[in-house]
Amino acid sequence: MSQSTLDTLTSRFDPQAASGMDEVFQFHFDDADSHYLVIKDGELSVAEGEHDDPSVSLSMSTATLKGLMTGEVNGMTAFMTGKLKATGNVMLATKLTSLFPAE
Repeated sequence: MSQSTLDTLTSRFDPQAASGMDEVFQFHFDDADSHYLVIKDGELSVAEGEHDDPSVSLSMSTATLKGLMTGEVNGMTAFMTGKLKATGNVMLATKLTSLFPAE
């Protein structure tokens, strides 16, 4: 995940949408290092690598993530076409757009 993508996620994070959440989103990229997001009580932290116990794991390319963040890629379409794979609490993945709303 590029630093600009991380900065975009961090700047667009909506603490109110994350109120009361205690979740870990693991991202596996086929063209970049793995990262995970820890969302706890309206706070966001981002780390490189693998988390021991993620709430949901998402596998995709960095291009798919960028598309999801810009709204150019529909999450459900990406999932149905195999561009996005999710394991764990898959319903959490649907909250990404509310946690990181487009500007």
